[in-house]
Amino acid sequence: MSDPIDDPVLSAVAATGKPYEVVPCDPELADTAAFCAAYGYRPDQSANAIVVVGKGDPRVYATCLVLATTRLDVNGEVRKRFGVRKASFASADETAEMTGMQIGGVTPYGLPAGLPIWIDSRVMACDRVIVGGGSRDRKLLVPPASLAALPDAEVVEALARAIEPPNPD
Repeated sequence: MSDPIDDPVLSAVAATGKPYEVVPCDPELADTAAFCAAYGYRPDQSANAIVVVGKGDPRVYATCLVLATTRLDVNGEVRKRFGVRKASFASADETAEMTGMQIGGVTPYGLPAGLPIWIDSRVMACDRVIVGGGSRDRKLLVPPASLAALPDAEVVEALARAIEPPNPD
């Protein structure tokens, strides 16, 4: 594993003063559903960090953290928070440019200063939550208080909506 001093993600998680665990994973299994199935984590204890863009002039960005059992409300809450008429998920290229991380490894830790981090309030109800680790070969298991302690972090009510289970009919 990387040395926290030389790794901005591990340095940021350590700086919260909260306990954390680095969970190695196969990069081919880094996407949430595959990771949960392979490593025994539940989707309701797994959170996705998603970079979003408000399509104003200039474009504005934020990183949202939502449980895998929910769907980010991009066209409602995100758009409203940005104060723009249109918002969307950032592309993989924009995400990499903004964060220095690939999809499947994006984490709220080690992000550029000034990039807002909006955390859905459901995340805070978890005892511990598994999040990206900054690269596709690791995840971080952290208490939600560690996420809320990050600079630029804000807990947001109704940032995401529950995903409705499929209708059995």
